Amino acid sequence: MVKRTSRDIRTANRYEVLRQIIAESPTSRQELAAATGLSLATVATLVGELLDLRMLTEVGFEDSAGGRPRGLVAVNAAGGALIGVDIAETYVRAELFDLGLNVLARAAEHMRPGESRPEQVVGHVTTAVGSVVAQAGIEGARVLGVGVSVPGQVDRVTGVAEYAPNWDWHDVPLLDLLTEHIAYPLHLDNPLRACAVAELWFGAARGHANAVVVNLGTGVGAGLVIGGGVHRGVSNSAGEWGHTTLVLDGRLCHCGNHGCVETYVGAPGIMLNLRELDPGGALLHPEDQTATVDALARGVAAGDPVAVKVVRDTARYLGAGISDLVNLLNPEIVVLSSWVAATLGEPLVAEVREAVARHALKRPLAATEIVLSPIPGDPVCLGAATFALEGALSSVTQRSSAARRGAPVPLKPV
Repeated sequence: MVKRTSRDIRTANRYEVLRQIIAESPTSRQELAAATGLSLATVATLVGELLDLRMLTEVGFEDSAGGRPRGLVAVNAAGGALIGVDIAETYVRAELFDLGLNVLARAAEHMRPGESRPEQVVGHVTTAVGSVVAQAGIEGARVLGVGVSVPGQVDRVTGVAEYAPNWDWHDVPLLDLLTEHIAYPLHLDNPLRACAVAELWFGAARGHANAVVVNLGTGVGAGLVIGGGVHRGVSNSAGEWGHTTLVLDGRLCHCGNHGCVETYVGAPGIMLNLRELDPGGALLHPEDQTATVDALARGVAAGDPVAVKVVRDTARYLGAGISDLVNLLNPEIVVLSSWVAATLGEPLVAEVREAVARHALKRPLAATEIVLSPIPGDPVCLGAATFALEGALSSVTQRSSAARRGAPVPLKPV
């Protein structure tokens, strides 16, 4: 187990205070102390630092019961910008946020089948990041960082994409490749963590200490919230539920195993479910995942029996897999997230609830709610932007520590 340093703890505390202020702005130092469990003196120090960094602003006072009026602080939305990038198998999306995590600009790049070489992906990311900065009309110096979500297993310290089975990537130095084209500080992680953070801050998991965020896209996984924080595992690999076995000797998966959850409920798996049921039907677009899932959603809405059965069969597989998560983790809430879940919507969620009820144990199921993500935009971009925010706060901590020691302070774009 890696031992946390005092610098790590200070960064985490600063991050948690800022998170609370973003969620409940304006707020007082006393309310922050109660919400975070930190002492009032610690909160006051951290708020002072964030005010000095112009991430916060004083916004007046509120009456207190029998005491002096309490000073209120709020996020200084104009104090900087954050960019979140969602790299998926079929697209690259970028969103630029102010410090209140309000979207100011969006850009998207389509990825054609087979367009997955690292240099091609880097080109799309570079174009999308440049586009949102230009749209927002901000100076580059105001960009505090870029959070990048990349599928598969990622070493967030070295920025290496260690394994992305859908692209057959092994040990790709993605951070170094991106740094050649993007001048802003870069912070990498994967979509499971991004979705979990987005739901914890702004979505259905807000206010819950234990949650599972099921990411349904081309790939499949589960972001885990345990004890109020995102669970990463010892090597930042937790949540690879899409590569657990659902059907013994089942469909071949890109990871090399057979019968993985992803092969039945990811977008390619759903297309195969459709192909097996109605191989020549009009709903199937063989080379286009998005068009096929869109067609299924329209078909369900119109009562098309083929579409209804495909979604029901997919939900049956998904429900069996989610019941394992319910039995194993006993979460308060399971959130269905990402583009496949958003497209198929409530008809999918209703079928999943029924399927989970058939498989999960009654006691943990009784404490679990299963819902669709309420986040209107791209939850992965939103979560990735928080990686940049965390990185910016960590950078500040490092510079302040160096200054106290009298060491040279590294200059970074902020």
